[in-house]
Amino acid sequence: MCTSVAMLTHDFYFGRNMDINYKFGERVVITPRNFPFKFRRAGTMTRHLAMIGMAAVQEGYPLYAEAVNEKGLGMAGLLFDGNAFYPDNLDSNKSNVSPFEIIPWIVGKCSTVDEAKKLLSATHITDIPFSESIPLTPLHWHIADRNSSIVVESVKDGLKIYDNPIGVMTNNPQFGFQLENLGNYLNLTIGAPQNIFSEKAGVKPCSNGLGSFGLPGDFSSSSRFVKAAYLKLNSVCKDSEADSISQFFHILGAVFVPNGCVRLPFVLKNTIKKLPRSCQ
Repeated sequence: MCTSVAMLTHDFYFGRNMDINYKFGERVVITPRNFPFKFRRAGTMTRHLAMIGMAAVQEGYPLYAEAVNEKGLGMAGLLFDGNAFYPDNLDSNKSNVSPFEIIPWIVGKCSTVDEAKKLLSATHITDIPFSESIPLTPLHWHIADRNSSIVVESVKDGLKIYDNPIGVMTNNPQFGFQLENLGNYLNLTIGAPQNIFSEKAGVKPCSNGLGSFGLPGDFSSSSRFVKAAYLKLNSVCKDSEADSISQFFHILGAVFVPNGCVRLPFVLKNTIKKLPRSCQ
């Protein structure tokens, strides 16, 4: 039940909520340029861009939930249960990379979203778990730099790459629906609502903020997407970095899910218990 946001003011900011009710050993992890990433089917990457993010370290390997590299390219994996599909075959014409390897694979090699798109076109995401005790987590990915943003979804129809002009991502359904669903909220406005109910009704707004009446406030993925998109796209920051950082956390805080407010279905909850490195 996570939300990720990419926001540009004077500087670029990329981050996410990790709304889960358990710990999986996550911590801030910095990977220097010369740390060797040994991929299961794509060789060893001995030199790469330095990165920082949240990861669980297993057997000396950083399992990143999200990371940003030294060039400012960020990537986050969010739960995509029921839609994510990882084929178990290998593609001899592409680099075969597991989902748990995809963040260092992209963030380690690419400086921009355009470079990430090019690398993804030559990449085959395949069903290789980290170990028997750490199976793969159903994920999709948000990738962004200061100029653009994309969403990457590995589904039964293949690898889908969506341009993301909103700069926001949540969970299910597939990203195409999330964009289309914004059309249901075209009436929202940051200003005072106009009386289009009837010219005969001489009613006036009774408080400030009524222009956003109907903005969803529940914790579903589609509602969080709409709310985060509305807040981010209408956000105004002052010139200081501190103000931008504060505003960024206010946006994430507005779609944060407090512990206990959403009870996971039995099947999903028991599946998650087996995923110590997963993120919702």
